[in-house]
Order: sequence, then structure tokens, then C-alpha cells
Amino acid sequence: MSAAASSSALPSSLTGAANVGGLAAMGKVAFALLVIVGVIFLCAWLIRRWGPGGGSLGQRIKLIAAKAVGTKERVVIVEVEGTWLVLGVTAGGISKLHELPADQAAPAPKGPVGPVGDTFAKRFAAALKQNLGGGGR
Repeated sequence: MSAAASSSALPSSLTGAANVGGLAAMGKVAFALLVIVGVIFLCAWLIRRWGPGGGSLGQRIKLIAAKAVGTKERVVIVEVEGTWLVLGVTAGGISKLHELPADQAAPAPKGPVGPVGDTFAKRFAAALKQNLGGGGR
């Protein structure tokens, strides 16, 4: 029985060593995968930075505004080298609708339209008075 006991002890010690070796191999594989994913992200960043559409071209074209006018149709304003282009974008293509110098174009006001101290309630009450005939027409 001592021979059987020694043979059964041998596989258990080898199994423990195999578990440590298996974990080390899994760690190496996980590290290699992380390195590969990192290289992929680095290449994607480099292509965006210096590839087609990147670099100086990205600095010369600037999106000013976009408005959907249908399910697949949009009107887009872009600035290209000091000129604003109004473009119609559809599923079938892009067409130029209008062109004007960027110096003459004024962006839409972003703040409230009424006087500075007005609240929405005051402006709404004034609009109601005017529309209902109480506004001194």
C-alpha cells in the first residue's frame, strides 16, 4: 500500500504545479491581449490624427449649425476658409443652397429675446395681452 500511497501523492503535487503554470500562462495571454488592444487604439488615434480627413483639413472646415427638415433631410451650415455654405443633405446627395461670407453672417442670439430682467411669466403675460386685444392696438 505504500507504493499506492506514493503514486497517489505524485499526481497531486504535479496538479498543484500545473495550476500555477496554467495561471501564469493565462496571465501572459491576458497581458498579450491588452497589448494588442492598446496597439489597436493607438493606431486608430494616429489614423484620426494624421490620416485622411484629419490634420489641417479638420481645422479648415467647421460645422456652424444643422437642422433636420425631414426624416433623412438636413440643412447644414459649414464654414470653409471664411465662407459659410448652406448645404442641403439628403440620402441621395449634398447640394449647395446658398453661400455668404462669414464676416457678414451673425449667429443667432443664444440668450433671452426680451429685455434682460424679463422672466418667462412676464413675457408670456405680455404676449397674451397683445394677442387677446388688451395690448393697446
